[in-house]
Amino acid sequence: MRWINWLFAAMRTYGGGILEMPDLMDTRRAFLAHCQANLAALRREGRYREFAHLEKLSGRFPLYRWHRPDGVREVTVWSSNDYLGMGAHPQVLAAAARAVEEHGAGAGGTRNISGTSPLHVALEAELASLHGKPAALLFGSGYIANQAGIAAVLEALPGFIVFSDAKNHASMIAGMRGAKGAGRVIWRHNDLQDLEAKLAAAPSGAPKLIAFESVYSMDGDIAPIGAICDLAERYGAMTYLDEVHAVGLYGATGGGISERDGVAHRVDLIEGTLAKGFGVFGGYIAGDADMVDYIRSTAGGLIFTTSLPPAVAAAALESVRVLKRLPERRVALAERAAALKSALDAAGLPRLDGPSHIVPVWVGEAELCRQVARRLLEDHAIYATPINYPTVPRGTERLRLCATPFHTDAMIAALVTALQAVLPTAAIRQAAE
Repeated sequence: MRWINWLFAAMRTYGGGILEMPDLMDTRRAFLAHCQANLAALRREGRYREFAHLEKLSGRFPLYRWHRPDGVREVTVWSSNDYLGMGAHPQVLAAAARAVEEHGAGAGGTRNISGTSPLHVALEAELASLHGKPAALLFGSGYIANQAGIAAVLEALPGFIVFSDAKNHASMIAGMRGAKGAGRVIWRHNDLQDLEAKLAAAPSGAPKLIAFESVYSMDGDIAPIGAICDLAERYGAMTYLDEVHAVGLYGATGGGISERDGVAHRVDLIEGTLAKGFGVFGGYIAGDADMVDYIRSTAGGLIFTTSLPPAVAAAALESVRVLKRLPERRVALAERAAALKSALDAAGLPRLDGPSHIVPVWVGEAELCRQVARRLLEDHAIYATPINYPTVPRGTERLRLCATPFHTDAMIAALVTALQAVLPTAAIRQAAE
């Protein structure tokens, strides 16, 4: 009978004559209009994301097959996060195949229900050992590890304040924003003076967390981890370090920049991924046993997410073990990065200077960046990811390159020639200035 009451109310409202219906929000139509307007704006600004259909060739990395409407073409990929090519390592592939045969395709549930196997336990122990920590905890991805882990930490104590580097990854920011009651203070990127000033200005009795990355993936620069730990000790703060773009790649056994610099023991929580240097999939956090256990017991992103499939856990476990005793790939990565930088510099191409394996090439405008990437792919069979806002600030658009141990001198020469052909002279001159 509710609809009858609503009908009489509407008639009274509109004078009882010809029945006029009150204006109602057509939510579906409004949302669809919003989607269309925003997509049109993204296209106008040159920021609309189009996914290239790239088929990875396990035995021929970094060569891929590009599937396009008129056929298939082989291309060289310069933007893979499989930095060491471990996704195609024979021992890693064999471990995954054995696990599928023995355990099936899926984990069967969350960690609490039925998704914890000896493979998961062994992988966590290996990761804890990698970072010299008592414990580690697996997550479905590096994004989830940051989002769920940071939120769990910040919700633990009332009045928690997180001091976030201005260039922290979106997953870290999501964790900070999702923490109820926590404050957030942003400090200028890698600026220790600004960090100290903000720490000094905060209430001395408030719990504090300094959150930062080791290698920043869009600029290729590296954080001064030891100096940040000095400030954390001086002001009674915890530290949370994202080593996503460094694990497997740096340090004697692949423990990241914190291992390379001999400061891993000073960092409270280290977050990493299994999807980049290790070439597989998943994320994790390593640290004090009780801290890790607390996150395990409270982080919704872990509790309510199905655990990694056994084949993924087995492949990641083998990759971590192999890289611990395979420094040759780390050495080769550093040599190839140096060779790429040298070739770009000799050609006068506008790369952003940085000490890591990540080599950004400056373009500086969103639509131009998209066009440059498209011409590289269509005219030169080279794939390089265009990086636009909001990943980087407007006006700093770039291509993001990485030379793996499997990129040859001939591939580097071909890339340089292609960039010289597709980058406008004005853009190169402006970047040089």
